Amino acid sequence: MRLGHGLQRIWTGIIGEDLQPERKLGKQAVTALIIHSCFQFGASMSGLFLNLYLWRLTEDLVINAVYNIISFIITPIAFAVGGWISKKYDRMVTYRLGIVMIAFFYLLVILAQEQVPNYYIWFAIFNGFATGFYWTGYLVLQYDVSTEANRIRFLAINMVTFNSAGLAGPALAGFVIQRNDGLSGYMMIFTVAFIMFLIAALISFRIPTIKTHHKTYYLKLMGEVMRRNKRWVKGLYSFLVLGLFQGIMLFLPNILLFQAVNREDWVGYLGVFFSGLTVATGYVISRKAQKENVRRYVFLATTGTVLGAALLLIQVELWSVVLFMILFSICNPLAINTLTSYYYRIIGELPLKGQLRIESVVMRELFLNIGRVLSIVLLAIFGSDLESIWMPVILFSAAALQYALAWLISEDRPKADAKRVS
Repeated sequence: MRLGHGLQRIWTGIIGEDLQPERKLGKQAVTALIIHSCFQFGASMSGLFLNLYLWRLTEDLVINAVYNIISFIITPIAFAVGGWISKKYDRMVTYRLGIVMIAFFYLLVILAQEQVPNYYIWFAIFNGFATGFYWTGYLVLQYDVSTEANRIRFLAINMVTFNSAGLAGPALAGFVIQRNDGLSGYMMIFTVAFIMFLIAALISFRIPTIKTHHKTYYLKLMGEVMRRNKRWVKGLYSFLVLGLFQGIMLFLPNILLFQAVNREDWVGYLGVFFSGLTVATGYVISRKAQKENVRRYVFLATTGTVLGAALLLIQVELWSVVLFMILFSICNPLAINTLTSYYYRIIGELPLKGQLRIESVVMRELFLNIGRVLSIVLLAIFGSDLESIWMPVILFSAAALQYALAWLISEDRPKADAKRVS
């Protein structure tokens, strides 16, 4: 009974029955969360092990690094193209196109099988476009289905559902891979991911397109907007700083874990544990976080991550990697949720009353991926040897640079917040 009562309280907290009406989520917001959860279930199985799959086939960290560098270089280009499609047609067109392309990407992986390393550059390019289209649509959709009053809550619940869907994925993937000979288990996982992406594409049709006469794409004018709005420029630089750390963290931890335990299923089980910590953090954020405390949240999150990265300077072993990932899983959601919510507030202050939201998302991704590419290039040059001291040094330095976020974020807010209708 206590367990049932506890689950009921958690569910009540998520749907917000006890909250003010303006903080509750609309139907489209809930649908967007369901779609993103289906996407994450597939991505948590396939994406988690794709870099590990490359590693198993090549045992070359440089190939993993180059794959991610190419993908991150292509992604901003895809965001720019996806932004144009969103302006001319609708953000749901870009969103659905991204989901279908990601599904097709894993179909190609299934067909190529052990030949993937021979074509990894082309796979990286295709993945960059598919990922760019998906996130262009979803980031704009996040802004559209939330309001100034419930945006922090929506982003936190998005984190809860996103990582809850990712709880079962890594465990299932690790279990299947470990119990199949050779690399056949990877093919089974990529097949399940392909199916989940198709389901997400079908559910996306529950969110209608928006008819608008504002089809002009203002991307070429973003330089002028940057010149006039220094607060927005600092917001963009904050994502560049975030990317310096995030780029490494998108692929390195799983390789370090596999090096320590030498079993894919344990990498998956540990992934479940880390996702569980993220879910718990996201739930607390959804209930307690206030938009006025952005600097404090970023400072606390950075401090926790830096302490974890410092452990790797002592020794890169299972204990230090696990402790680092525990601190990262708790602190990273707070930093990302705070920064994203803050950036959406800045978008509302830009000229043309919200018409620049697509262009703003494209610019955000450009700066984020510049940071990702820079950090991975440094890792590939100096830290490709997992036994080298440079690998933990680069990771620690990228984590420590996150303190710059507290300087880049301004807590001064306009007198009247722009209101949007969900």
